[in-house]
Amino acid sequence: MNEQSFGKVITAMVTPFDQEGNVNYEMAEKLAIHLVDNGSDSLLLCGTTGESPTLSWSEKSQLFQVVKKAVGSKGKVLAGTGANSTQHAIEMTEKVAKMGLDGSLQVVPYYNKPPQEGLYEHFKKIAETVGNFPIILYNIPGRTGQNMSPETIAKLAEINNIIAIKEASGNLEQACKIRRMTDPSFLIYAGDDFLTLPLLTVGGVGVISVASHLVGTQMQQMIAAFENNKGSQATEINVKLFPLFKVLFCTTNPIPIKAALNLQGWQVGSVRLPLVELSETLKEEVKVVLQELSLIDK
Repeated sequence: MNEQSFGKVITAMVTPFDQEGNVNYEMAEKLAIHLVDNGSDSLLLCGTTGESPTLSWSEKSQLFQVVKKAVGSKGKVLAGTGANSTQHAIEMTEKVAKMGLDGSLQVVPYYNKPPQEGLYEHFKKIAETVGNFPIILYNIPGRTGQNMSPETIAKLAEINNIIAIKEASGNLEQACKIRRMTDPSFLIYAGDDFLTLPLLTVGGVGVISVASHLVGTQMQQMIAAFENNKGSQATEINVKLFPLFKVLFCTTNPIPIKAALNLQGWQVGSVRLPLVELSETLKEEVKVVLQELSLIDK
């Protein structure tokens, strides 16, 4: 498989809630269609940005089916089905494969901090159990408490259906090592919007993005400019979008992106506890950046 499988820009989609805090499937449908029409090649549902820890399996299952039907052939739909229990991750991944989704994101097991050999066996077991169903690894030590080493990643990349990694360690040296140690067909996606362009320079192919909710088309333009040897143009777009990349992580994701979408008129609702609403001070900071980029009216 190559980058055309899931494209350059994969949006880690928020999960909309209604005023009572229930999943708003109608809004999820509308948002998903908007995203694939505006720069998103694929959508990732029920990742951290989708508040997966607070969603029941029943909610996740319905969300997967609603969005997959809404998107149709316009884009691919991936499911966040990682867990810190190998068996639980397998069970969820088997279910989404049967639903006809296009792939799965598998996060490094959190809290129990397995050693590197445990990480290898965890992902190997999941991949082998689900056959040819595509798996994207997800390395984010800031949330999981454990970094997956380039050596472990390279070993896992030899498994046929482990096709990519969302690399969110924030460490470009690690990304460079992964690129050196893996076949070019193994795809490296940035896990941080602000590192998309730097990661491209060390062999990345794109981004699994939060900012693409708002600037998916511009993210595509930046990547295309880089690939077409228009480095100054890519840099110009990156510099322009940098304040947005930063303000969307002024506190825990997805609190700021949900506030930004609500400011745009998308009724995606609040976040579920233990997350809380964005403070008025930070909301004003988000608003200013959105106005500067003409993403909302002044």
